[in-house]
Amino acid sequence: MAREPQNGILGKPPLAPLLDEAHTLATRVPRSQPRHPIVSLFRSTLGSLFAALFPSECRLCGIPLIAPTTLPVCQGCIDAIVPFEIPRCGRCGEALVAGFRAQLPGACCNNCVREQPLFERAVAFASYDGALRDLIHMLKYKHMETAADVLGSMLAETIAPLESDFVNASAARLLVIPVPLHISKLRQRGFNQSELLAASAVKRLRKRPGPIRYQVESSALVRRRATESQVGLTREQRQANMRGAFAVSLKNRIAGNCVLLVDDVFTTGTTVGECARVLLKAGAKKVWVSTVARALRETEALDHHSHQREEQAQTLAT
Repeated sequence: MAREPQNGILGKPPLAPLLDEAHTLATRVPRSQPRHPIVSLFRSTLGSLFAALFPSECRLCGIPLIAPTTLPVCQGCIDAIVPFEIPRCGRCGEALVAGFRAQLPGACCNNCVREQPLFERAVAFASYDGALRDLIHMLKYKHMETAADVLGSMLAETIAPLESDFVNASAARLLVIPVPLHISKLRQRGFNQSELLAASAVKRLRKRPGPIRYQVESSALVRRRATESQVGLTREQRQANMRGAFAVSLKNRIAGNCVLLVDDVFTTGTTVGECARVLLKAGAKKVWVSTVARALRETEALDHHSHQREEQAQTLAT
């Protein structure tokens, strides 16, 4: 769990506000504006200079950072973020209650058996809590774009096992589409975190030998209206809230191709589900979903055969 260091040995120095502002200026580059080489060099040099002259503390655990860095997080906190090791739904990635059914290949949660998602499969690196959640928040709300590189490596590790699925679908070229922000949110934040994560992950995946050619398409899907917060809404209300929020702007690039949707967090699946719906309607062959984090709630595991037997038993009982 992240904790704020107390004033004292680990407390922030008097120049902390100035350093935080300098770090923000050194690392924040809105994606809506082209990055000039001289500006990029200046910001990189400025960030390195402040990190070297005024070493900070880890924003997650509070220990002093000795080595110069543009991301104020220690390696120990990053290494503590480990991939999922629990049984999960073979379709949406939800956690499954431990038991015999949860160990079956392709076991799915109740929701996916009763109402199959439009996407082929959703995968995530780890649970949306602790250090991973704090790191995502640093990227989104503290504008520390350097966090995208660390998170992107986790995303690439999550995507790699899906390559056998891509091959089976004859997806020699895979369109990687970040979940878009509405223009108002993009102007407020200055960048789309999903776009940064997608670019970082694809950069790593392209260095690996393999049959898949990854192509980032950041403008093929747009968010045409802002949506209300999903917190506290029922499943039906969430679906209604998202209905019509997305649109395909470049149908000729989507039609006939397989798509990998990328986002930072998979919560209920409503957002990526709506994205998958409009992409498939525009002619996409298949859609997969990959996120860095996944919000979990344990649910009972069901496989398709056991679900059919339960339906037959209910029919006989009536």
